[in-house]
Amino acid sequence: MACAAVNVDALRIALIASSRHPIRQPFPGGLESHVWHLARSLCADGHRVSLFAGPGSDPGLGCAQLTVETLETSAAARQDVSMPPMDFLRDHHAYLRLMLDLAGPLADSSDVVHNHSLHYLPVAMAPAVPTPVLSTLHTPPTPWLESALAVRAGTDAHFVAVSKHTAAAWSHAIDRIDVVPNGVDVDRWPQGDGGPHLIWFGRLVAEKGAHVAIAAARRAGFAIRLAGPISDPGYFESTIAPLLGPGVTYLGHLAQPELATAIGGSAAAVITPLWDEPYGLVVAEALACGTPVAAFARGGIPEVLSADCGRLVVPDDVDALARVIPQVVALPRRVAREHARSHCSERRMVDAYVNIYRRLAANRVRADGDRKVAS
Repeated sequence: MACAAVNVDALRIALIASSRHPIRQPFPGGLESHVWHLARSLCADGHRVSLFAGPGSDPGLGCAQLTVETLETSAAARQDVSMPPMDFLRDHHAYLRLMLDLAGPLADSSDVVHNHSLHYLPVAMAPAVPTPVLSTLHTPPTPWLESALAVRAGTDAHFVAVSKHTAAAWSHAIDRIDVVPNGVDVDRWPQGDGGPHLIWFGRLVAEKGAHVAIAAARRAGFAIRLAGPISDPGYFESTIAPLLGPGVTYLGHLAQPELATAIGGSAAAVITPLWDEPYGLVVAEALACGTPVAAFARGGIPEVLSADCGRLVVPDDVDALARVIPQVVALPRRVAREHARSHCSERRMVDAYVNIYRRLAANRVRADGDRKVAS
């Protein structure tokens, strides 16, 4: 499917995402949301984008779809004592096929490959691909990715981190890391008028701390609404479900327009990660809706939030969070919106990535020319 816009300076960009999750709404997580917005903006700018992601991705993005090859093992193989979990094997097979294709029959199909997956093979096999491979670091260091980096030591590698915090976390393993903060399309997150209640939104897993947000809201005397996918059913049933009732409402897993309406209709957002968030996309989304934020100062969140549109407190301190909620509710919504527009916009993010794409593509052309002269 071709992009609608025409751009004489268009780049051919291959985006690699999860082989399991389609890039469509409602998003299972922030990574899928990030890739959806990036792909949509690149296509709107006239670039030719190919997307590797779970089957069923949004056809309205205007991307060509790279095949996710599935694997069906034989009964004999499944009985082998070395047989890994099937999900692991399917991911391995899908990324192995993709990287071999990018090194072979698809070698000249892109000017740059942009890897957003959390899998080790796109990093480990990047040197085999003649096209520059840029990998965005969306997470703290993982053993699988560190292993991939170790086997390709000394090769020309290209990495971007979503925050200075994340870049610092990877600095022991990677010499050069550009920083491109995630961005949101502020037009898709319109400013709302607020409301009497608070909101928490994100994946419902223990490390995101929805139960902590509920505790802080109750101590501050506010009702709170929750929104997001139930990614850990055990956590939801054991910890969140018993807390639902008067003053605590679960809205479900909302598509982006409905989520934006819910955020914009809230007095403040309460962001309670119990781990170091690499960026804090939910903070940027809340601010774009004009909704000020009370949050734990963890990971990349302090790089997104400022005192004119929110408050940061010591991580895990529920009492401190409860104390600042009335202050946050009183902050002007237009200031939060303007902060998102000037510091967290999707336009800034896309332009930064395109500048990196062009630099990598130009370096490849020069390198190819040098090799031809030398031969």
